[in-house]
Amino acid sequence: MLNIYKIYIAFLLIIYYIYIIMKKEKRDKKKEFIRLANKRVNKTINYIRLVGNLANKTNYTYEDKQASKIVSALEQEIRMVKDKFKRVNKNGGDDTFEIS
Repeated sequence: MLNIYKIYIAFLLIIYYIYIIMKKEKRDKKKEFIRLANKRVNKTINYIRLVGNLANKTNYTYEDKQASKIVSALEQEIRMVKDKFKRVNKNGGDDTFEIS
């Protein structure tokens, strides 16, 4: 009878350790998301600003068709990103960017 209790206690400990590991993994995923999102969004904003610098007619010559193609490509990528997040989170969202 004592062996059954030992097995039962060992089973409960294993379940508890699995729970702790899974809980820690979820926290790590959240931290990793926040870290990468901040890094990638800020890097993307800087690159978009650099693309915006191409609009300076003092330094560059371009046709309206070329500018429209650039803007369309950027808008298409933004739509794709929005769709990816909407598929995962159908709750709607805020218009500001901030991760805490």
